[in-house]
Amino acid sequence: MRLSRAYIPTLKEVPNDAVVASHILMLRAAMIRPVGAGIYSVLPLGYRVMKKVTEIIREEMDAIGGQEFHLPALNPKEIWEETGRVEAFGDILFQIKNRDYVLAPTHEEIMTYHARRTVQSYKDMPQIWYQIQTKFRNEPRPKSGVLRGRQFLMKDSYSFDSSPEGLDASYELHDKAYRRIFERCGLKFFIVGASSGAMGGSGSEEFMVASEAGEDTVAHCEKCGYAANVEVAASNVTTLPRYEEEKACYDISTPGVKSIDELCEFLKINETECAKSRVYITEKGPVLVLMQGNDEVNETKLEKAVGVAVRPGHPDELKEITGADAGSIGPVGFKGRIIADNLLLDRNMLFSGANKNDYHTGGIDLKRDVNDIEYADLRIVESGESCTKCGAPLGVFKAIELGHIFKLGTKYSESMKALFLDEHGAEKPIIMGSYGIGVERVMACYIEQNHDENGIIWNKLLAPYQIHLIGLNMKKPHLAEAALKLYDQMKRLGFDVLFDDREDAQAGFKFKDADLLGMPVQIIVGEKKLAVGQVEVKIRKTGERMDAELVNLDKEFLNKLLEKADE
Repeated sequence: MRLSRAYIPTLKEVPNDAVVASHILMLRAAMIRPVGAGIYSVLPLGYRVMKKVTEIIREEMDAIGGQEFHLPALNPKEIWEETGRVEAFGDILFQIKNRDYVLAPTHEEIMTYHARRTVQSYKDMPQIWYQIQTKFRNEPRPKSGVLRGRQFLMKDSYSFDSSPEGLDASYELHDKAYRRIFERCGLKFFIVGASSGAMGGSGSEEFMVASEAGEDTVAHCEKCGYAANVEVAASNVTTLPRYEEEKACYDISTPGVKSIDELCEFLKINETECAKSRVYITEKGPVLVLMQGNDEVNETKLEKAVGVAVRPGHPDELKEITGADAGSIGPVGFKGRIIADNLLLDRNMLFSGANKNDYHTGGIDLKRDVNDIEYADLRIVESGESCTKCGAPLGVFKAIELGHIFKLGTKYSESMKALFLDEHGAEKPIIMGSYGIGVERVMACYIEQNHDENGIIWNKLLAPYQIHLIGLNMKKPHLAEAALKLYDQMKRLGFDVLFDDREDAQAGFKFKDADLLGMPVQIIVGEKKLAVGQVEVKIRKTGERMDAELVNLDKEFLNKLLEKADE
């Protein structure tokens, strides 16, 4: 492609609304342009990368027996109502006003709809169906460019099996395929245990990359490789023993004291002596949650413990339920279900709220003073705590989700009556798995991991073009002729070449654009080198420069340059 004819409107300045590297560089390098909040057009340069990512995905999915569909993004609402996910997705689901349709954020329902009509026997399975399709989610706060948008391209695949063992095999095939996909794309990734969330199901893993741009927080052990989303992560933290001394409960006037830190300062105690109280509302009634000191409640773990969805109580609800406002609530005398974190197991001599404003209670013995108390792992893991597998310190950091695989089981087949006859003639629900990859996220994550202060650094597989040919002084006929001859030669050899043939652009501007766009190899045609039959070669990743004889620019030499650029 000749740059003088290409639509690659690069930007010099950083857009005001872009704060993460991938967003900034995808805008500056003319890969994307916004047309609305969380909605982007993918421009020709970005689309070339997108096609390369999808081709890698297709090759690996086909290799495990996947069959590609193209499903409608516009879905009849009644199909989604069969699984109850119109309500489960809530406002995130785009619904067509005055019409009974939704814009699909995922395609479990439609795939199950097709399976229930044709997969009738155990002999019809296993099946792996996939598609690469536009998805829609009404993100309330779209940000970070394509990392959190309202419209995005996604590879989603679905497995259909007649037994749990079959599902295990399908899940393992996808696990290996995903590893190959991300390795081929040149990504440094790790895998974490995760919550299935609104997708449902049991087994679930996320493929992630570490990045400050991420919205997930993970715990990771460098020594043994343990990794988990903080929604499910655990650590080894020592539970403190009971005190030999015991006291009856007593109230303490604590005017204006609301937080754990304020209480510790007021009473001159350690935060481990405090039981922080939080009230959550569920469909089965209020639940009081007790946490040690400043530990935070992991609401995903809490929902697993109580078995239903939870939400924090509103200020007016807290007063009605406990008689006190937040900061003065405690377990003694609370009428309702009480769950404490494991770090408080059978603890005594604790301080908590007294269920009346500006008072706290001391001397609390959870064994003695709180009837029917339950215990569970409810806390959010913190950096530096020891790994449950090897005891080494855990790191807790932000990460971006690249892909997610789920063992759905029979969640969708039961609700949609997708049934089959087993080898004994018994009718059973199909056992399913669901597996997703965000295509734009692969692109953005690659850029997050492969850029410098000058721009993007592409590898040879994802690069929009393999070689960036830069012609200097293109108004001079002999230079223009030599550069064009080299451009045609490299194209005939089968290389993707971006040729900067602009006549009016200065050399410095061309070099800056070349580094911003980030093709693996730059070849510069200038007057001094050309006079002795040479060109200058630059490896974008390392900045290494070398002279090359024009007569040596054959296929073997150029391939070696590309290999060198990937080292």
